[in-house]
Formats: sequence, structure tokens, C-alpha cells
Amino acid sequence: MFALAGREWDLLAGVFAPVHSPTTAVALELLGLPPAPAPDPDSGPVFPVDGTFLEIGAGTGVIAVSAALAGCTTVVATDISAQAVRNTAMNAERHGVADRLVPRHGDLFDAVGDGERFDTVYWHSNYVLAPDGYEYGADHERAYVDPGYRAHRRYLAEAPGLLTEGGTALLQFSERGDLGLLRRLAEECGRTLRPVRRCHLREGEETIELVLYEVCIKN
Repeated sequence: MFALAGREWDLLAGVFAPVHSPTTAVALELLGLPPAPAPDPDSGPVFPVDGTFLEIGAGTGVIAVSAALAGCTTVVATDISAQAVRNTAMNAERHGVADRLVPRHGDLFDAVGDGERFDTVYWHSNYVLAPDGYEYGADHERAYVDPGYRAHRRYLAEAPGLLTEGGTALLQFSERGDLGLLRRLAEECGRTLRPVRRCHLREGEETIELVLYEVCIKN
């Protein structure tokens, strides 16, 4: 178990633990999902909290559960790890949102049904670039390593097609990733990246910038 954002969360073995990195707390901040948002409108939610929400790579379910607690009518949370899917289900039960949060097992959009559309699609991406032939040493590496940015390419190509009219596809990225490659992939997919919010965090001797982008269809 761990504490984050004023709440307690279940943690199963083998699932990426948010307590080991501040990026999940930053994700809540970028999305405008802390327990008690500041009155400043620029710090409020960046998506309609009364709409539908799809999270890719849910992990322990902190973001998905927080979106449901904020008011989202339906939240679908997918993860390539079956253990993470179980973990998300446990935290949905713990926080009383299991009636509107659906955890699913699958790689990126594989668990999304034909014809399903969402007001918001969100992915806190595994921004660490590895060689295309890299083999994972453990399942939890999938939370932060993407060989050849194959998953990023697929997200850029497919996420906008899962939106309702006027919906938003969001991608959280770190400057520790290869932003130049990400932008080239977006261009190849006919997409542009629009910065929505930025946040800086201190890790040891470094200050890291995390950016929430909107993935837009290029005109």
C-alpha cells in the first residue's frame, strides 16, 4: 500500500510503484486532478470531468480512479500487464468507483471495443527510448521503456480516431525522452503536438520538464 494525493492505494507485486517516481503526482497536477484543485481556472481539469475517459497504461489505477472521482461518467483503464489490471480494479473498489471504471487487459488500444469513443484519451507514455530490438528484462520496464518508440507511433496514429466529436487525445512526455523523434513520428502520422501544460520537477541534481501534449490531426 502507498499514499498519494491525499489517498491510500493498493499496490500489487510487479506493478510500477508511483512512490518510486514523482511523475504520477505530476500527472495528476498536469491533468488538474489533485484532490482539491486550486481556484485558479488555469489549474483545473484540462478535460471534461463529466465525460468519458480512456487511460492507456493505467498501472495502479491512480489516474483512472481520480478521473472517476472527479466525475467522469465512464472510465476505461487498459494495461498490458494483467497484474496492473487487477491492481486498478482493487483501487477502483477501494475508492468506490468500480461502478463506472472498467479495467481491461491489452496492449494500447487492443482492449477497446469496435465503435467505442471517448471524450478524452490519455497516456502517460513510457518515454525512455530503447533500441528497436530491446527485450524487456521485467514486465515493469514496460511502464517506462519503449523500444524504437513503436508504442508512441501507434498512439499518435490511432488515439485521435477513438475520440468523440470535439474530444481530446493527450500524451504526457518527459524531456528525458527523444522529443525530436516524437515530433518526426507525429509528422509521419499526420499529427501535430500542442503543449497544454508544463511542469518542472527536481530529481537529484536535475530539473526535469514534463509536458502534457494534445495530439491533433494535422490540417
